[in-house]
Amino acid sequence: MIRTGISLLALLAATPALAEEADEIVVTALGIQQPTDEVGQAVTVIDETTIATRQNVSVVDLLITTPGVRFNRTGSLGNVTSVSLRGAETTQTLVLIDGVKVNDPSGIGDQYDFGNLLVGNIRRIEVLRGSNSIAYGSQAIGGVVNIMTGIPGESFGGKASVDYGYADTLNAKADVSGTSGIVSGGVGVAYFRTDGISAVSPDFGGTEKDGYENITGNARLKIAFTDNVSLDLRGYYIHGDLDYDSFFGTPTDSPDAAKSDQYVGYAGLNFALFDGKLTNRAAVTWYQQDRDYYFLRGNDPDFGYSGTNLRFEYEGVYQPVDDVKLLLGYEHERPDYEFFGFGSQESHRANIDSVYGLAVVKPLDGLSVTAGVRHDDHSQFGGATTFGANANYTPNGGATNFRLSYGEGFKAPSLYQLYDTFSGNPNLKPERSKSYDVGFDQNLGSDRAVLSVTGFWRDTRDQLNYDNTTFTYGNLERTRAKGVESTLTLRPVDALTFTAAYSYVDARDRSPGSTAYGQRLLRRAANAVSASADYVWSFGLSTGATVTMVSDSVDLDPVTRNRVQIDGYAVTDIRASFPITEKIEVYGRIDNLFDQEYATAYAYGTYGRSAYGGVRVRF
Repeated sequence: MIRTGISLLALLAATPALAEEADEIVVTALGIQQPTDEVGQAVTVIDETTIATRQNVSVVDLLITTPGVRFNRTGSLGNVTSVSLRGAETTQTLVLIDGVKVNDPSGIGDQYDFGNLLVGNIRRIEVLRGSNSIAYGSQAIGGVVNIMTGIPGESFGGKASVDYGYADTLNAKADVSGTSGIVSGGVGVAYFRTDGISAVSPDFGGTEKDGYENITGNARLKIAFTDNVSLDLRGYYIHGDLDYDSFFGTPTDSPDAAKSDQYVGYAGLNFALFDGKLTNRAAVTWYQQDRDYYFLRGNDPDFGYSGTNLRFEYEGVYQPVDDVKLLLGYEHERPDYEFFGFGSQESHRANIDSVYGLAVVKPLDGLSVTAGVRHDDHSQFGGATTFGANANYTPNGGATNFRLSYGEGFKAPSLYQLYDTFSGNPNLKPERSKSYDVGFDQNLGSDRAVLSVTGFWRDTRDQLNYDNTTFTYGNLERTRAKGVESTLTLRPVDALTFTAAYSYVDARDRSPGSTAYGQRLLRRAANAVSASADYVWSFGLSTGATVTMVSDSVDLDPVTRNRVQIDGYAVTDIRASFPITEKIEVYGRIDNLFDQEYATAYAYGTYGRSAYGGVRVRF
């Protein structure tokens, strides 16, 4: 790891780079707006311009160019897709959509399945890497992925696009938003369908295509009654209809199908007191995920899950002076899990009450220190207290930022892991973690060149794990993840943008006396590199490419349950767009240009070379 870090630093020192501007505002670190030079943790922003330029369909395809991110997908688009941050379990990634926690209470480990989360009308993604349990509670051991739709502008406007390509794939979306008096709002809808590919790899006999359909809608309404009082309403809906291949035993072509519906709702009241020194947010949020599975399409579902989570939130931010912010919060959530099928029907519920406090202090010019404590009271596991702190120091007005952070994590077993009829274990222990990271961001001149490097270390006790010998869930006594991350971007002229990311992640079982001691954790490649370049020609044409390289990883053979190697891979995507008029643009891309054969999960298929083209309209 040390040799890798030294080599990387040498490379970065010789190469100009660019990261986010020092005064960029992010919201994921504490749930409130902060300039990046106040944040002591590593945050990557994928903005609206990047999302439009890359032309990706799945959110995961954007995330994989972020350092520290690893993912796996069990087959074609729409199948189960999991994201790991810094080698953490995929169940330790907290996901927010427009401020609502969307981790599925009926999923394994409350995991969020990214398979149905398409880019659609998403305008911004923030990825915070490292434990952040103070502000967000359970699940945030690995980090936070914050998904945001657009905020309405002062005037009315909208966008629409449609593209078509490989495997009879149609992708269409549109949204409109604006402001009138005290009311602002917007609505959007996206539709996607494809014949897909076989979920089972052709190397394992997969031949039939597994189709997928997705309908997504979003809405937002804000009423500003006064300068100090406003009502905020948000909604998000995803419907997925998927053909997939059987996962009972050996993956094989089958007529299995799945349908899912996700409902996300937010209603919040914002009000300020004491001449704006105290701002308050009181909200209720709702998340529901229904999943039905069919052995044969057209019949009644053979089994299914339903998870709901009702949350009440209060957060107050008191700023008595410019250099001090105090945050106080209370949350109550009620996750609910239901299952039916195979002669079984069950329902379980938990209640979690949480209080937290944070202070952001600037004791010296250029130094920002954040520290906080959180206490969670879980109806099954009692109380747990966690602590976190970070600091950001800039000696030169944001040209250089030194970052340092420490975070503790607590995650209770999910209702599925505790009570599932076939694999649950009511004797599970909660997970606990301690994480550390240190890094810096260096602007090398006028935001044309900035480099960022971060080193991290995390120890986790009682990590939840599926035992392939007992076929139930258990606890690993200890795991450890350590590594280094870096990002760079070069913008020597306005027309050219070059970005790159590298991360080394060493995640292993460190349980004393275990036969697995020292073994790498599954589906976590040690090395990953991505590089993107986009150039806008003088006559308006924009061209670009992204190369993603991932090293070998380890998975389990679905039949023998033995550890097997997944070979590393390199995938190249190219893209282009051209404005016909000021408001009309044509675009297209080729994914996996060199038709690389690869896998992110053993025995499951991935897309070969595929091409798509379409048109965008702004109004």
